[in-house]
Amino acid sequence: MATRRVRVLAVASGGGHWVQLLRLRPAWDGCDVAYATVHPEAAAQVPGARFFSFKDASRKNKASFAIVALQLFRAVATVRPDVVVTTGSAPALFAILFGRLFGARTLWVDSIANSEVMSSSGLRARKLAHQCLTQWPELAADPVPKYWGAVL
Repeated sequence: MATRRVRVLAVASGGGHWVQLLRLRPAWDGCDVAYATVHPEAAAQVPGARFFSFKDASRKNKASFAIVALQLFRAVATVRPDVVVTTGSAPALFAILFGRLFGARTLWVDSIANSEVMSSSGLRARKLAHQCLTQWPELAADPVPKYWGAVL
């Protein structure tokens, strides 16, 4: 009897968040991975994988979060992940929330750019994600975030 592969939904906004997410790929070797990011052309970086794009949103344009929420709900509902992994940005909080609603384990890895304090989204993720990590040992706290290393 064949064993079903673990389904992972890997989510990040663009730029450094996306680069850091791609550097985590060895962690889910052998899994069925789907990716979601803000740039549709990024699908070329993950050939053969299911791919979803979502609108970029920020605190400056809060109305766009409604669209992002719908897009990420669709991605989570389609993939039905066992695990949601994100290297962040505010839209990825929706992936964490919807992943939990669908029974997925969730992991937030705060961006390495946040060297002095956790990002505002990371502070929110501490309360939503099953596990929340920082890439700076100085920012590790008890109980969260934890420090397991940096994604360089």
